[in-house]
Amino acid sequence: MLLSLAIPSVHPLITSPVAIFLVVLLIMLCAPLVLNRLKIPHVIGLILAGIMVGPHGFNLLARDMSFEVFGQVGILYLMFLAGLEIDMYHLKRNIGRGAVFGLYTFFIPLILSAAGAYLFLDLDLLTSTLLASMFAAHTLLAYPIISRLGLSKNPAVIIAIAGTIFTVLGSLTVLAGVVGACHNGEFSILGTLKLLGMLIAYCALTVYIFPRIARWFFKRHSDGVMQFIFVLAVVFIAAQSAVAIGIEGVFGAFIAGLVLNRYVPARSPLMSRIEFVGNAIFIPYFLIGVGMLIDISVLLKGWTTIYVAIVMSTMAMGSKWLAAYVTQRTYKLSSLDRSVLYQLTNAHTAVALAVVMIGFNMHIFGEEILNGTIIMILVTCTVSTIGTSRAATQLKVLEMSDSNMEKAARSERNKPVNTLIAVGSPLTAPELVNLAVLMRGTVSKRSNLYALHVRNDNSASSRAVSRNSLDVAEQTAASADVKINPLERYDMNFVTGVINTIEERDVTDVVIGLHRRNALIDSFFGDKLNRLLRTTNKMVVISRCFIPVNTITRIVVAVPDKAEYETGFVRWVSSLGNLAREIGCRIIFCCHPTTKQAIQVVLSHGKYDIRSEYRLIEAWDDFILLSNKISSDDLFVVINARRTSVSFTSELDTLPQFLQRYFSNNNLLVIYPEQFGDESPVPTMAETLSADVSATPSPLWLNMTKRFRTLIFDRERSSRRHKIDL
Repeated sequence: MLLSLAIPSVHPLITSPVAIFLVVLLIMLCAPLVLNRLKIPHVIGLILAGIMVGPHGFNLLARDMSFEVFGQVGILYLMFLAGLEIDMYHLKRNIGRGAVFGLYTFFIPLILSAAGAYLFLDLDLLTSTLLASMFAAHTLLAYPIISRLGLSKNPAVIIAIAGTIFTVLGSLTVLAGVVGACHNGEFSILGTLKLLGMLIAYCALTVYIFPRIARWFFKRHSDGVMQFIFVLAVVFIAAQSAVAIGIEGVFGAFIAGLVLNRYVPARSPLMSRIEFVGNAIFIPYFLIGVGMLIDISVLLKGWTTIYVAIVMSTMAMGSKWLAAYVTQRTYKLSSLDRSVLYQLTNAHTAVALAVVMIGFNMHIFGEEILNGTIIMILVTCTVSTIGTSRAATQLKVLEMSDSNMEKAARSERNKPVNTLIAVGSPLTAPELVNLAVLMRGTVSKRSNLYALHVRNDNSASSRAVSRNSLDVAEQTAASADVKINPLERYDMNFVTGVINTIEERDVTDVVIGLHRRNALIDSFFGDKLNRLLRTTNKMVVISRCFIPVNTITRIVVAVPDKAEYETGFVRWVSSLGNLAREIGCRIIFCCHPTTKQAIQVVLSHGKYDIRSEYRLIEAWDDFILLSNKISSDDLFVVINARRTSVSFTSELDTLPQFLQRYFSNNNLLVIYPEQFGDESPVPTMAETLSADVSATPSPLWLNMTKRFRTLIFDRERSSRRHKIDL
């Protein structure tokens, strides 16, 4: 637990709860506005504001229980966001380097600082080791700067975050060992091994239990408020469990962020709520509380305090810089990466306060060390935030102006993407909007997102359904911080309304839900969708998901032969790449070898950095063999083709029947890629039959042909069952 320093008992000027909260809100509002003009990071502004209004400043506010509670919540929230926003793909790729950096940034400060305290501060070996443990650990105080600039997925940032966990655990282990030695008179190896064993058991149970609980909850509860409260409950359960076994709560909060990372997509409404509450309330409260602990007047208590503060600040910052430099030389990183590593891990607050208060209460440290720690916290926090702001800004400029970025990927990102979501009811609107937002990824400023409801009568009930559907779509998009343009259209029928909107708004993608069959003679896609596909050449995404998109474990994509020759090939691969990256799940492409190479090129040039795998299929109907391999938590994506497409084959005529027969209970996406040309596609035989089945019965020869083809497919499927293994 984060311990607080002794605060003078002078009565503050403001004691009313409403007035206290008002002052805090004014600080949160005005400090960034004023200091941004002075080019000072807002983090420093909040800390300086805490110094001025706190007991050691003008004594406007007391560091009462509200700051204790919100300060604790703030530091836990900060570490939770660090784990939640981290890119798991990059974390797995950089976990080795993060572990090495963690060892460097723990042992180098520990050894050098212990030696420095022994030589320059005239402390004994045990006291020097306890003091050095506070230098080995650090707090990601400047992480909000990284997050606001969108650099949380940068490899250097991920290495720094991964290293933080090693340093916190190492420092707490040293702290426990030294405190035990002071109590018992000797170092207890058994106690240290017990702590490590409990840590391993804690991590194993957390990683095993929490994801399963999260999946169960998100599947059954879609209310945004309940999901937010559930996430907070998981965070504090993890933090309190860590404290119960003798580990700092920040470690539990970070682990909770990692295990929930998979279920909270970066562009989801839940993520927006989590970031908003943390950045608006909890984290600023924590920073203001840190400032209220700092007493600048200790500088006037004599040269001894100044000397101790200089030695401690030099050891803290110098050893952290050396650890970042050694990491840079080990992995041949750039100087800018080294700056990010150093500045992000340079601040000392939580563990430093805990160590100094434990040592001071046990009479191990004197008043000079206590005051020197306060000054060191102020110096390291200031240097860390200013340095991180400068390094992160340079890194962002470098990423935006990277000359090695592929022209094809840049062109695709800059191309306007106007997505039209056809919402039919308030029940299906949230699913379609979330899917469209996740598939869009980062788009240009000229891109637009439309929600369309088409009605063919002016009755009051029809207008109410239309307005309600669009309101729900707007609310869903707004909760994900995405702007959507609602369109209510009166037209002769649904297809005409969609087509006219496509032409008027220059729509590139259409997202629509799969209709529910309401009669035995109804087709799988339905008459409306079949007519829409025959009328437009734009990319059409047909969705049917039984579970929330963020709970999907894998995406399995069935790709026909020669799909890479289609005009919309890059677009649909990019959309699935965005979807897999936002969800953080594995994506498996079942395709031909030549198509595999084309998909790899698109994903590589777009720098999606996702876990992509490939399975070889010899014939298009091989995807039927996947029916036994795809679970209820997977998303099965079928890349279809219009009749005039290069990748179209006659086997695709029976696709609706196959999907209905073998994949009726699976989460499904059917994508028709964009196809250029003014000529409308020729209706397929299956589409014609599905559209006119109520008027004309199927010829006998056609039924016999379909049965014969199904029989042949069943035999071939049994002979090729061993060829596809997911």
